[in-house]
Amino acid sequence: MGFETLSLKGRALRLLAGREHSRAELEKKLAAHEVEEGELQRALDELEAKGFINEQRVVDSVLHRRAARLGAGRVKQELQAKGIGAAAVAEAVEALRGTEVARAREVWRKKFGEAAADAAGRARQMRFLASRGFGTEAIRRVVTGGDEED
Repeated sequence: MGFETLSLKGRALRLLAGREHSRAELEKKLAAHEVEEGELQRALDELEAKGFINEQRVVDSVLHRRAARLGAGRVKQELQAKGIGAAAVAEAVEALRGTEVARAREVWRKKFGEAAADAAGRARQMRFLASRGFGTEAIRRVVTGGDEED
């Protein structure tokens, strides 16, 4: 192993020490530092074999950090941007669907706290929740106050 191989692994480990990264993210961030063709793939293969790179941990990390403030649509988008496989993304999104209304209600409560007085206010609240990635049914139920206890 030459210095450059260790350097790539060292860079990857430094990134992984900060937070979980998917293999695709590491490839993107470290590609500029690759000197020899295939060197980055070998380093990442080794780190993955040793358990330093794990797709499920990335999914769990994103869910832990972001799910309380974002809807399933936005979490799905973030996971896809990280290069997570379609099956893992679908599973994570399905897990979030059950709590979508409760999470949207909590985000709405922190931001607004009370129902809007007019249609323009309701539209503003709906746009806010939509920008956070909540689904239209969850937004409607929260903003209109439909069935408070889910």
